Amino acid sequence: MRKKIETFSEKITNWIGSVQSIVFHTIFFGVAFALRFFGVSSSDILLALTTLVSLEAIYLAIFIQMTVNKQIKELEEVSEDIDEIQEDIDEIQEDIEDIEEEDNDEDEMLERIEDTLGKLIEEVMELKKHQSDK
Repeated sequence: MRKKIETFSEKITNWIGSVQSIVFHTIFFGVAFALRFFGVSSSDILLALTTLVSLEAIYLAIFIQMTVNKQIKELEEVSEDIDEIQEDIDEIQEDIEDIEEEDNDEDEMLERIEDTLGKLIEEVMELKKHQSDK
């Protein structure tokens, strides 16, 4: 039952904001004031119109508030999704930083190995030179 009421209120709220609503209200008010030409007193017309417009305003306020509440709920859900996505992005960023650190560590290790090999090659060359001098 609640879902039907919510669906109905959404349809009414959407219709109120349409061109058809403007046309309907214009014709309705025109007909109401035209009742004066059929012998209905102005005070009766104004009393009926005032009552109808007041009731319509109350219901419109309720419908609009229901729509606002629904939008707030949807925005909260989107906000939660954004927070989850941000957490995922932060985790990915940390993973990237870890990988970069590992790459830097590997590069440093390779440079040390290269330096050590270079020194060893120099020592081997010197030893060969000393061997050949003998």
